[in-house]
Amino acid sequence: MKTLHIVLVLFFVTLTTIAQKKFQGKATYMSKTTVDMSRFGDKMSEQRKRQILNRMKSFLEKTYILSFNKNESSFKENVKLEAPGTNGPRWGRSNGKGSIYKNLKERRMIEDTEQFSKRFLIKENMEQPKWQLGTETKQIGNYIAYKATYVKEDKSIDWGSIFRRRENDKKKDSTNAKEKKEKVKTLLVTAWYTPQIPVSAGPADYWGLPGLILELNAGRTTMLCTEIVLNPDEDIIISEPKKGKKVTREEYNKIIKQKSEELRENFRNRRRGSGRRF
Repeated sequence: MKTLHIVLVLFFVTLTTIAQKKFQGKATYMSKTTVDMSRFGDKMSEQRKRQILNRMKSFLEKTYILSFNKNESSFKENVKLEAPGTNGPRWGRSNGKGSIYKNLKERRMIEDTEQFSKRFLIKENMEQPKWQLGTETKQIGNYIAYKATYVKEDKSIDWGSIFRRRENDKKKDSTNAKEKKEKVKTLLVTAWYTPQIPVSAGPADYWGLPGLILELNAGRTTMLCTEIVLNPDEDIIISEPKKGKKVTREEYNKIIKQKSEELRENFRNRRRGSGRRF
């Protein structure tokens, strides 16, 4: 507890020191997500699994830029131009338009995303995460990072459950469906933050610690800060996204699930029709 007290004192002293100064910066994060290939079953060959992972690489491994100041931040994918002659679809290919904007002073967050050729602005109120601050430390680059954890409600869309074919779909009764709907998913989050950069910001939708989050692990995803630039010569412009249909997280999930179910049914119907013709 003594170490934790020192961390908090350091954070607030540093924050007070820069309170009258302009403080801004950019942090680069490498994000990597692993996939449980066992869900594809034992019948799929190892070669085929490797082919799937290769096609999913653009979705599983990404680079992001977090721009921040004392009150705002914007988290956006850093999309690189592909080399000439690069053909074929890649799962998770991004157009670079999406971002997550956080206003710490007003406690509001906006996720700017595009799905099914439609732009959405997902608006949420930012409730203080219930972080458990630990005393464990480690060195990340030039910074001393402290460990923090918390269990959050996972409101993200489970794409696997939407597109996974289930043999017993028709056998489920309304009771089982109701129990499934009421089940709350949780996610253990582990973060490493540094009071040496006294902003309560972090990658994706994470925030609320007495220092910038340099490393984060949530489920199968790990994000690691690889570069930090503080107070560059040119001002960093953080803009709040304005274009798109304004929805809540619940409304957005409902829209996407409904649209995905429609696409899945259309695909099944086309396959059945193809089977009848041949």
